[in-house]
Amino acid sequence: MREAEQRAPEPGPITVQRLTYYPVKGCAGTDVRSAGAGETGLLHDRVFMVVDAGDGSFRSQRTLPAMAAVRPSVVDGGARLRLAADGVESIVVDVDPDAARRAVSMFGRPLGESADQGDAAAEWFSEVLGARSRLVRVVPGFDRDGWGETPGKVAFADAHALLIASQRSLDDLNERIEARGGRPVPMDRFRPNIVLDGCAEPHDEDRMRRLEIGTARFAYAVRATRCAVPMVDQRTGARSGPEPIRTLATYRREPEYENKVSFGMKAAVVRHGVLSVGDAVRARWASEQIA
Repeated sequence: MREAEQRAPEPGPITVQRLTYYPVKGCAGTDVRSAGAGETGLLHDRVFMVVDAGDGSFRSQRTLPAMAAVRPSVVDGGARLRLAADGVESIVVDVDPDAARRAVSMFGRPLGESADQGDAAAEWFSEVLGARSRLVRVVPGFDRDGWGETPGKVAFADAHALLIASQRSLDDLNERIEARGGRPVPMDRFRPNIVLDGCAEPHDEDRMRRLEIGTARFAYAVRATRCAVPMVDQRTGARSGPEPIRTLATYRREPEYENKVSFGMKAAVVRHGVLSVGDAVRARWASEQIA
């Protein structure tokens, strides 16, 4: 049953601290000062995906953490894609949404056809990752549903258009990690699209049901359950566990979702628009505070 909505008092302004899109699923993100938000999330976000050259299943940091250190850059408004990583020569790929089709899957489920971006990109990723791979792009008209309270649409992200997290949640987590003798982790471990500043309490983002930012509007889908990816150093592409998962497991278990831990919330785009770092966040809150 969907929770009723009400406006909750806010002690101070909540603003956008950081905006990031991830051109290639599982690879490094690009921080921007301003971004357009369309049906499937921020412009250029997870439009490309690396897949197994044989069966078309998606590649992930879960099994190939080196993906984190691959630095894709959108060039010429998306007409080309630059790929860079330490120790190899960078290349620029001419993007072709109408290229030869390749069937792809995610988590064992077919996603339909994608546009294969050619042999040069495939050879580059195969060398960097040490596994035979292809680079694919969403095709024109790609239509994939998300799920949750507001499902929305999604490109090659796991299941939702956006991941939203707050600095207050990270600060609280890092205090807990340090109290256990661990080292704090940066926000990039969680790969959010939108980072909020000014939240009064940790995980206030869990209670937001509608967010108006700039001219765009977003709606809550579900809490973001976490896998092994937050234990990967996003700068080096090396595993660096057991934090933050070890500490999250002490207070952020989700019985509804196989007892996985959560951090941040997933959201759908319900009005297209433009948002910028520093924009005020106008939030509508769930009536019951989530502990």
